[in-house]
Amino acid sequence: MDRLTAMATFVEVAKTGSFTQAAEQLGLSRLQVSRHVQEVESWLKQRLLHRTTRKVSLTAVGEDVLKQCEQILHQASELELQALHQAQQLSGLIRITAPTGLAQGLLLDVIEGFTQLYPQVQIEILASDSFSRLVDERIDIALRYTNQPDENLIARKLMTLDSVICASNAYINQFGTPTLPAELAAHNCLAHLQYTSWRMVKDNEHYCVDIKGNVRANELGTLCSLAMRGKGIVQLPCDLANPLIASGQLTRLLSDYALPATSLWAVYLSRNYQLPAIRQFINYIAQQWSQDIMAQG
Repeated sequence: MDRLTAMATFVEVAKTGSFTQAAEQLGLSRLQVSRHVQEVESWLKQRLLHRTTRKVSLTAVGEDVLKQCEQILHQASELELQALHQAQQLSGLIRITAPTGLAQGLLLDVIEGFTQLYPQVQIEILASDSFSRLVDERIDIALRYTNQPDENLIARKLMTLDSVICASNAYINQFGTPTLPAELAAHNCLAHLQYTSWRMVKDNEHYCVDIKGNVRANELGTLCSLAMRGKGIVQLPCDLANPLIASGQLTRLLSDYALPATSLWAVYLSRNYQLPAIRQFINYIAQQWSQDIMAQG
């Protein structure tokens, strides 16, 4: 039996704590997973897992072996990546989840560039502003706006983004331009379901404005479309807002006030054993998105 495959199976069982879940993740039968683990145990002449009807856990020896297996698999993956990169023959499927606005904008640009370099790679995009469960949904890479990534996941910071408040000229012509944060209370503010207030700062003075509006949504693409139709004022990250401001579809408001910036992260389950295509895609987007996106207009 291929010992690398057997080690990869053991690592998956150890990480998920389940033969069944590991089988689902690897696309194998439960019997095959069991045989792979037995192969590693037989090879090392050590019992690596405690097995009960409810759960699977590592023995003391198994904990040490897990670390070594991850190192070996990491080295094998790096070796394969280097060889395939030189031949430009990366292949495989990458499942990515990303906020809707990002998926419809910046992400498409980098995917276009990446697939031109590696045409045999297939990419599936799950666009959603909610946080996907990486294991349950078989996500390879999750792109997330957050200032505090989940400590249980591996996270790589890609860029920092400013946010701005903006509206269309049609809305401004009909309802006027707010010049102070407090004036937002009198306007129709199109807010994400996560927020009931907007925060900003000017000259070291902080403002927190409770916002009200007739439409709320769980993703920014919908709110952005409504704002462009003149239906209200919206707060957007600058990767979405800057192109619309530059084209005149939206106008920045309260430009003297700074809004809290957010960071874009790539999060994933493990850096120790990834398909070469996944590892290379993470490196690629980190390079492409190395510059922060600041407010304009």
